[in-house]
Amino acid sequence: MIFRRQLHLQALSCALLLLVASSAAQDTFDCKATIGEGKWDLESLAGEQTLSHERDTPPTRFRDSVTFNLCEDLQQKEGVAEKDQCPSGTRACLTKTNIKESQPERITAVIPLAKSSMDDVKFNLLLAPKKGLSLTFTGPPYPDPLTSEQIPQSFTIDLMCEPGETGEPSLQSYDGKELKVEWRTQAGCMFGEKEPPESKPDPGKDEEEQSSVGSGMGYFFLLLLLALVAYFGLGAYYNYSTYGASGMDLIPHRVFWREVPYMLRDVVSHLCNIVRPRSSSRGGYIAV
Repeated sequence: MIFRRQLHLQALSCALLLLVASSAAQDTFDCKATIGEGKWDLESLAGEQTLSHERDTPPTRFRDSVTFNLCEDLQQKEGVAEKDQCPSGTRACLTKTNIKESQPERITAVIPLAKSSMDDVKFNLLLAPKKGLSLTFTGPPYPDPLTSEQIPQSFTIDLMCEPGETGEPSLQSYDGKELKVEWRTQAGCMFGEKEPPESKPDPGKDEEEQSSVGSGMGYFFLLLLLALVAYFGLGAYYNYSTYGASGMDLIPHRVFWREVPYMLRDVVSHLCNIVRPRSSSRGGYIAV
């Protein structure tokens, strides 16, 4: 009886593990992204996209083609050998094809870049000037063509917010381990995101600033005038009480103020001589 119960518990445990594994396998990226309070719906970008780039390697050429679908796994192509395309469960696939004149095209590499599991997708917020959402899908490792070292692959797509329109994706780079794509699209904008209102000048604020500047200059000249009045008043009182001066002799430092016009004239003359070049006495000839 106890043995039967143990068998029953083991069977339930196995069934539970299988259920958890199947549910985890079905937990794929569904084109919904959330970062904090920001949410994105990328279903408008569903469908396969193919981007290509050719490079010359005389006497042949290489064509690098990446096919991706953000919302669903890539479909297996009919008429193409299974080894010449990525396995099922792939969201982005890079294919390298060698092209030579008068010969059929030859696929030299098939690299799965992105898997469809939700655990293999990371979200990052793009800040200004590239405002939007960045998605990075991780893929299985692929051997390096020179060293045969297993290199983890990834697929990064930057969805830059473009309100009201969606352009075409563009292939940016591939460094042997990460392929980058940029896409300007409305889907890169968060839900409810609006353009910031244009700031309009506040005439009242400008008037306040102008009045504050004017009042500051007024205070400066008022203080300067009061300082001059105090200087001449106290100086005249000092000369009168100490020396019994009267008339022009009451002016403090009278000799200095009498020389001020001549000092200003000398300064102006010196500045004019600096600005105006002196005429040469050599008749325009320059010594060699």
